[in-house]
Amino acid sequence: MNTPNVAMPGASLSSQASVPRTISYAQSFYWSVRRELWENRLVYAAPLAAAAIFLGSFVISTINLRYRMHGVWPVDTGSQHQAFTLPFELSAALIMGIALVVGIFYSLDTLYGERRDRSILFWKSMPVSDLTTVLSKLAIPLVIIPVLSFAIALVTQFIMLLLASTVLLGSGANIAALWTQQSFLRFSLELFYHMLTVHGLWYAPLYAWLLLVSVTAPRAPFVWAVLPPFMVWAVEGMAFRTSHFFNLMKVRLTGPPDPEMTMTGKADFMSMLIPHHFFDQPGLWIGLAVAAVFVAATIQIRRYRGPI
Repeated sequence: MNTPNVAMPGASLSSQASVPRTISYAQSFYWSVRRELWENRLVYAAPLAAAAIFLGSFVISTINLRYRMHGVWPVDTGSQHQAFTLPFELSAALIMGIALVVGIFYSLDTLYGERRDRSILFWKSMPVSDLTTVLSKLAIPLVIIPVLSFAIALVTQFIMLLLASTVLLGSGANIAALWTQQSFLRFSLELFYHMLTVHGLWYAPLYAWLLLVSVTAPRAPFVWAVLPPFMVWAVEGMAFRTSHFFNLMKVRLTGPPDPEMTMTGKADFMSMLIPHHFFDQPGLWIGLAVAAVFVAATIQIRRYRGPI
């Protein structure tokens, strides 16, 4: 006598629930980047704080300028133009500088921090590869911070234009010229290009080196990041009486060389924003190759690293 197969009510549901869900690499990378933003709020909090402080000082400066236009203090046309244009340039420079500092300290602490607080044990138990983890951390200073800083700088400058138009309304200043002289759209495109190329591609070996130090340093990662380059520079200076390594580090930190400065002796920031000038520089591709080596070494080392 054959015994009939009686299917349990929850059998099919339990069998389906036991099948692990496959997560694509794109989803894993996306949530890894989201995790970095959740754990490191300074990535966007620091540029926002800098923008807020600058906006406060800009309002005070604009109110002061309005009183000067009413004859309390004399002001000429050149001073008016400088008072209008200089704050916009300073706001972008300030936010870009803060973004660079945040990217440096983030890269130096991110892998060291998970070993210090022993959270590396938890993250290694998750189905996320070392490749995804390291690349998501590298994407923060190379892509996320430049894009966020650009958006914050763009909104800051737009608010500055609105505040200047409101405060100077009725003071005799040419409000329409204030908007046209700034070339808002052109400056925005230039700033976006600068953030992605210089703060992203040009600084890639710097961030990759800091990640490598962060995953290997037993203590004091800042010392381990600075000491090897300093020793190379000191040995070269004492042994060969040259400073090629120092000049190389200087160019890497200060940005790509200006081709117009080499030919004419006059600096032209716009010439560095031409793709032909930027992507033709051997230093860019050599730096990217060095960054790739550092990243590959970081991935390999993290596979065997444990908590401190």
